[in-house]
Amino acid sequence: MAIAALHGGPLDGQVIPLDDESQTQLILPYSETQIVYERAGEPENTGEGDGPTTAAFHYVEVEDDIDPDPDGRDE
Repeated sequence: MAIAALHGGPLDGQVIPLDDESQTQLILPYSETQIVYERAGEPENTGEGDGPTTAAFHYVEVEDDIDPDPDGRDE
């Protein structure tokens, strides 16, 4: 199993399972929208015994504005 290390954006610092090591883009649900991360570089730790294969993904965009207060309660 491989993991994706997310850099930048609202999920900065998170790691998530990566089903397919060859993925070049991740589109992830976030609040009521989706965010996009793209792979940066080659996977690390691809040998046996050196930990899980890790691929770095960097934040690209959010499909809609991220509104932390959609109900307008923080006025």
